Amino acid sequence: MLENFYLMLTGAWESFRASFYLNFIQDDRWHYIADGLAVTLQITLFAVLLGIVIGLVVGIIRTTYEKTHKLKILNLICGFYLTVIRGTPVVVQLLIMYFVIFGSSRIDKVPVAILAFGINSGAYVAEIFRSGIQSVDSGQMEAGRSLGFNYLQTMRYIILPQALKNVLPTLCNEFISLLKETSVSGYIAIQDLTKGGDIIRSRTYSAFMPLLAVALIYLVIVLILSKLISILERRLRKSER
Repeated sequence: MLENFYLMLTGAWESFRASFYLNFIQDDRWHYIADGLAVTLQITLFAVLLGIVIGLVVGIIRTTYEKTHKLKILNLICGFYLTVIRGTPVVVQLLIMYFVIFGSSRIDKVPVAILAFGINSGAYVAEIFRSGIQSVDSGQMEAGRSLGFNYLQTMRYIILPQALKNVLPTLCNEFISLLKETSVSGYIAIQDLTKGGDIIRSRTYSAFMPLLAVALIYLVIVLILSKLISILERRLRKSER
């Protein structure tokens, strides 16, 4: 029985080695995974930065309208933007951005993806910032005005720093969500991490190994980011004491 078990393990190991060589070593196919990972991280990073800028602006406009009833036209535009972006799938937005908005121009696909994902992320970040600003005690605004600050100065020096501290963990979670959402970039023929695994599958006719590798890479990145977020949350809690 032990001999049969040993033979079974040996056979499984040899099968794993052969599959690994076929999918990653032969013809340097691992480059599809490595290059795809670099593209995925590039899209995610710049889309997050764009989303933060858009979200901050939209969040401030909507909060300003709620508090002062000013910027009515801008608030209506922001409300329309949030309704459309949050009410449609990100893959549809990506396709519209590439095939409709930039369909007649020869623009690189990666900036298009960054723009599409950044605009999508900005709609969710805007609500994160709005809730963060609302979580700051209203007395802080009154205290800033009593010190001689105008509305914008009070927002910049008093409200926003406290709001950012409150929403920082949630913003990091948005980064994780966006990382996974970029897996649909292949719809416009971007060779991201998921597309890299799919290219290997199409060459080797073996789906298990390349797709498992893609899933494990996403999982490892998410676990690392989740750990960093938990460390950040602990430090923020300590700073409040």
